[in-house]
Amino acid sequence: MHHILSKSQQRAVAHFLATGETDPNSRDWPGQNFLEIAVHSTRILREALIASVLARVPPQTQAATPALGDLVALTRDKVAPMVSGLFPQAERPAVMDALATSVRFLTPQNIESTLRTTTYLHSCWQIACIYLLERGAEPLSAEAPSLVGMSEETTCYLSLAYLTSQQREPFSDYLVHEAAHVFHNCKRSMIGLKETRSREFLLNIDFRQRETFAYSCEAYSRILTMASTPQRRREALAEYAHGPLPGDSRLDHAQHLSILSTAVNARNGWKHILAACTPR
Repeated sequence: MHHILSKSQQRAVAHFLATGETDPNSRDWPGQNFLEIAVHSTRILREALIASVLARVPPQTQAATPALGDLVALTRDKVAPMVSGLFPQAERPAVMDALATSVRFLTPQNIESTLRTTTYLHSCWQIACIYLLERGAEPLSAEAPSLVGMSEETTCYLSLAYLTSQQREPFSDYLVHEAAHVFHNCKRSMIGLKETRSREFLLNIDFRQRETFAYSCEAYSRILTMASTPQRRREALAEYAHGPLPGDSRLDHAQHLSILSTAVNARNGWKHILAACTPR
């Protein structure tokens, strides 16, 4: 901090670090209008968060991380089946390139720059929580979520814990899940594809079905990896259905399993997942 904070500002900083919550209508910050107040408060809260993260994980204690090229190659390998199943051949290179650059693994080398450039403060707080958890550092608070990944607009943020998560959770793939969200957030024109009145985004996913789509893509991706024949895919789905299923209140388990049941018996299950989640 470059200046002394008032008691109310200190309370606002402490509340933000503990919960990720901010009050956009607060008059505790300097400024002549709403915009100036927002700029000042955002800068102070962001700097407090960065300082808190770096204090919990000093640079000299940070372990080595995989090479960036290896992580990009991993991303391309993970999303390739999904892209091939959902997009025509002519569009796949552009979509693959977009996804390869949209996934950002949180490392000691990029955590500070990531926290400085992420748009929304609550997202910054979640990213900090993901990073601290993976590093085995003291969490920001008891309310800090236990996340491996999250997405904001067209960027997916992943913990390096993802690299070993499937050893513990064989049907989970946070990278595929978060990449699936990019499809409904990224406009076709952003990556050089033709945009029409009815095709503005890469995929047209019903707003209420976005989590269903992402969870179904995630589980289907893992089933395809485990099983090479329809019979084995059905067996893998039965194992998945036995649970535990994702504990997300936005996901209708019955619908989710019905979609997967259709997908594992189809030649291209990705298309069936998309059809089930397209606006009626």
